[in-house]
Amino acid sequence: MLSLFINWDISPEIFNLGGISIRYYGLLFAVAFILGYKVEEKMFKSEGLPMAWLDKLWLYVAIATIVGARLGHCIFYDWAYYSQHPLEMILPVRFSPEFKFTGYQGLASHGAAIGIIAGLWYYSRKVSKKSIFWILDRAVIPIALAGFFIRTGNLMNSEIVGLPTNMPWGFRFMNSDLPNPELPRHPAQLYEAICYLFSFFVLMYLYWRTNVKKKMGFIFGAFLILIFSARFIIEFVKEVQEPWEAGMALNMGQILSIPFILAGIFMLWYSKKLPDEGEKKGKKGKG
Repeated sequence: MLSLFINWDISPEIFNLGGISIRYYGLLFAVAFILGYKVEEKMFKSEGLPMAWLDKLWLYVAIATIVGARLGHCIFYDWAYYSQHPLEMILPVRFSPEFKFTGYQGLASHGAAIGIIAGLWYYSRKVSKKSIFWILDRAVIPIALAGFFIRTGNLMNSEIVGLPTNMPWGFRFMNSDLPNPELPRHPAQLYEAICYLFSFFVLMYLYWRTNVKKKMGFIFGAFLILIFSARFIIEFVKEVQEPWEAGMALNMGQILSIPFILAGIFMLWYSKKLPDEGEKKGKKGKG
């Protein structure tokens, strides 16, 4: 009988130059920031906003993403270890006792989300002088696109894999460190990537084809609901990320997603109580 399962044996490394490894994950991460910048640039130009704001915005987002994602992994998923080895929190890679490279340090998307919100709050106070909700509405659109590229990078790394499946689109992650790599599994990374790309197009539609961008916080709320609802649902077909999650009714990814979903619902309601951006300008008499 013909098997429809996909043998995923792609090397995570594109090439190695003088001992420096160029990997798909790093390349896709960089592409996410470049394309995100272009998407944001188009929005800024359409609203006549200073380009100097944009350059600072992406600097804040880049730093907040990396710091938040790293700290999120350390605090939410392995605090018992990192509380005893705090200096390792800032290392981007792992080494053996013989100081040999053994892999990259973990990142957590929920930590990245918290970091980005904190970074944009600081940005709104120091740079744009606009409401935090105004900048969040504009920043989360390219962030959804970035999620697509990052999860695609996870696929290229054969990491964050799904549970075993008999579905014909199951992937055999031959380069994974799982005990039985030949066992077909849900391509959970691909599921998330598709959901994040869909979310990006929905948010783009809301921004460009409707007037909801005038309702501060609405697009941000929609982003939280779309992204973290997808994350919550897909976690049901994922392998547990840490051994201590085994047997839990809801894993850590789902537990952390619930507050974001609830915050999204609250923002859709709260945006109706906030003044429109145009109204706010009119009351203050300035842009």
